[in-house]
Amino acid sequence: MSDFYKEILDKNKEWVETSLSKDPNYFKDLAKGQTPPLLWIGCSDSRVPANEIIGAKPGEVFVHRNIANMVIHSDMNMLSVLDYAVNVLKVKHVIVCGHYGCGGVKAAMGNASIGIIDNWIRHIKDIYRLHHNYLDSIINEDDRFNAFVELNVKEQVFDLAKTSIVQAAWKHGQDLTLHGWVYGLNSGFVTDLNVNLSSDKDLDKVDQLKFT
Repeated sequence: MSDFYKEILDKNKEWVETSLSKDPNYFKDLAKGQTPPLLWIGCSDSRVPANEIIGAKPGEVFVHRNIANMVIHSDMNMLSVLDYAVNVLKVKHVIVCGHYGCGGVKAAMGNASIGIIDNWIRHIKDIYRLHHNYLDSIINEDDRFNAFVELNVKEQVFDLAKTSIVQAAWKHGQDLTLHGWVYGLNSGFVTDLNVNLSSDKDLDKVDQLKFT
């Protein structure tokens, strides 16, 4: 057994002991079920832990993570998480949280092939194509990178709003708001990008689904 593997098992035991010392019923209460008010769609990057960033406890955040915090309409994993969060857990907020320095977004700015992920980041390249006039006007590469990260988050929020899951919830009067954030790896702070949607009124009419 490697030292690293043994260390993470030992840390688990320490965490259990520490949690029980604070509250003897900690795990018994957690096992009763979950009623999180929030779904977090974030990046798989190991430096962006959803719970820790917002100081949330276990049971307070339902989490889905993938490369570059994408909302792709053919991704059954993401859709299944979203459906359960909205229709079963009845979350009131969904946050799409990207982060500055995102490797997936950075890769989408270039044309080097890095494997199967090329197919995933093709969706991010589509966002660059939509906003290329603005992005190409930014001379400084770091500033352009940061702007691309922000645009990616904003587009994912709108793609989230276009899903039948979210629109059906709104149609039935469910209290549900979508938000777009960016996390700063070098500061720890999140930036609210002021893309906060609680209805389909900001979508193009072609994207406003009608339910019978």
